[in-house]
Amino acid sequence: MRVVRTPHRIITIDPTGRLAGRGAYLCADGSCWTLALKKSALERALDMPLPQDLRSRLESGDLELLPGGPHGS
Repeated sequence: MRVVRTPHRIITIDPTGRLAGRGAYLCADGSCWTLALKKSALERALDMPLPQDLRSRLESGDLELLPGGPHGS
């Protein structure tokens, strides 16, 4: 799964893997999302804090809650 910071500084899930911007990859297993959030790996990779709504969805560990719109909405 790819999370991307677009050139407009919007962080979103990139289901296609082709959106322009700085990307970070996570495995599809929700347990690695928890570890990445705990260690702030996504924030470091994307060079900005995650929006709270996206963080909450990643913490839930449910991929079905992560459509490809901005900030997961």
